[in-house]
Amino acid sequence: MYDVRQEGWVEAICGSMYAGKTEELIRRLKRLDFARRSYCLFKPAIDNRYSDDEVVSHSGLKMPSIAIEHPIEILDYIKDDTYAVAIDEVQFFEETIVEVVEHLADKGIRVIVAGLDKDFRGEPFGTMPALLTKAEFVTKLTSICSVCGASATRSQRLINGQPASYFDPIIQVGAKEAYEPRCRHCHEIKDRPDCLGLKK
Repeated sequence: MYDVRQEGWVEAICGSMYAGKTEELIRRLKRLDFARRSYCLFKPAIDNRYSDDEVVSHSGLKMPSIAIEHPIEILDYIKDDTYAVAIDEVQFFEETIVEVVEHLADKGIRVIVAGLDKDFRGEPFGTMPALLTKAEFVTKLTSICSVCGASATRSQRLINGQPASYFDPIIQVGAKEAYEPRCRHCHEIKDRPDCLGLKK
């Protein structure tokens, strides 16, 4: 899968909600279990939707993880035999996550990050664009649009069943009660600015 001559690189798994990003992350870590490779799995402490100390996919797959507030904390868990570091919901971390990921890969550690590439407005989410640029390998997953059944690349935020406003807070942790996958054409945002007068 990976044509590398030295250990240490970055893999990024991205896509909309319900695209299977966490499942893919767990699948790769299970392969490391079979290979008896040592790894650490992290997630942001803010993401406690399903568990405080596990990474859990929407389908119910789970794995023990370490919840952290700040990316620099990851370095406290690295040992001499650490082969890989995995980070779920990476888009929720502050900008220093990019530097930490780069540092780990430069030190010879395989780094696997998973997260949303777009926020609920359909725009680049936090540090994810930088991580996608730095990564040697990118896997972009899609879901199924809940409206028309096409490939979904966006996460629709709903408030009382209605599309959220463009000006709502970017970060709002939630699951099926607040989000559903949508394609480009079914994705809706209220109050989106139209600086060029290009609205349909």
